[in-house]
Amino acid sequence: MTPLTTTAAPWSHELAGAVRELPELLRLLDLPAELADPGAARSFRVLVPHSYLARIQPGRADDPLLLQVLPQAQELLERPGFLADPVGDRSAEVSAGVLHKYQGRVLLVTSGACAVHCRYCFRRHFPYSEASPVRDEWRAALEYVRKHTGIHEVILSGGDPLTLSERRLAPLLDGLAALPHVRTLRFHSRLPVVLPARIDTAFLALLQHFPRRKVMVIHANHARELQADDVNGALTTLDQAGVTLLNQSVLLRGVNDSVTALAALSETLLASRVMPYYLHLLDRVAGAAHFEVTEVRALELMAGLRRQLPGYLVPRLVREVAGAPSKVPVP
Repeated sequence: MTPLTTTAAPWSHELAGAVRELPELLRLLDLPAELADPGAARSFRVLVPHSYLARIQPGRADDPLLLQVLPQAQELLERPGFLADPVGDRSAEVSAGVLHKYQGRVLLVTSGACAVHCRYCFRRHFPYSEASPVRDEWRAALEYVRKHTGIHEVILSGGDPLTLSERRLAPLLDGLAALPHVRTLRFHSRLPVVLPARIDTAFLALLQHFPRRKVMVIHANHARELQADDVNGALTTLDQAGVTLLNQSVLLRGVNDSVTALAALSETLLASRVMPYYLHLLDRVAGAAHFEVTEVRALELMAGLRRQLPGYLVPRLVREVAGAPSKVPVP
């Protein structure tokens, strides 16, 4: 990584100092070497910022936050039906990094970088080097959106769009602001949860400059991910800036596959000014089979949530099917 200058934002310093080596991760969490797999770490690199690491309980092999970031031997097992591109991203790519799957919305794969490497990531095999709209300073992406006036919402995804600096994001937001048919700008980002320092004054100024509706879909799978003062501060700041906050989770074996865990997540989200949105069945990406929860069990969990929570705190259970015109409700 290129050394950061002294003018770099504090969040970028924190990201540069994230844990990137498996031995260091195990040492900091007081875990035995046999718990993880070096081959899995070579296949999909370790990346965990210290702000997230601080929420993992040392010495606990079953910690639900640890399981999301720990390379395990199961990732190297080939399993039928688990693919490199389980959601059909490449077939929906109409231009470099521009995915047009659903009517009225288009998704931009803005960056290949994240602040954390989640072991279940459905884009862990995505060829980011071939699909980067930022390479031509967004020109092709903006031209596609300009020509398709039926696009009313642009989704910035990745990787994670908030790993880009304001200098890289500003031309894109300015270009979208010049297109009157784009009514909503949506960010899909895990950074408010795993690297909350990213929600700084420079980013807020960039948001305020964009003249239309702004939505941010964060990604938290467990209540403990949100139980930190800096995370709550970041989410409160976004809410006060007029950003609509939603959460999408993935149903993960050993992480949140209980009514207790899912209910606590929904209640903690509400306390953090975020509404539950989607609970995804696992996208069947190669390397993540050990996280899968069966549809039968998922429906049992949803029934339990409905008994325990008010309807507005129950997320919609969905799966993504390659080629489908929308997320598919389950059942």
